[in-house]
Amino acid sequence: MANGGTAINEAAARAIAEEDAKHVYRDLSIYQVKTELKDGNWHVDYELQGEAMAGGGPHYVISAKTGQILERRYEQ
Repeated sequence: MANGGTAINEAAARAIAEEDAKHVYRDLSIYQVKTELKDGNWHVDYELQGEAMAGGGPHYVISAKTGQILERRYEQ
């Protein structure tokens, strides 16, 4: 495995999160996506771009080894 034991790269983790999030949120264009590798898992967070906008987006923890969604949280 490349990247220090990760089979799933950042782009793949984002794609997994996006595919899941589209079912709930439909339009993800209003969110800024932040991705970080922590403790062997990808943390993918969708944050609203404007400070004046209320609510929030989906948040994921995805295994960097398998691509499985370990946690998901939806803010609306």
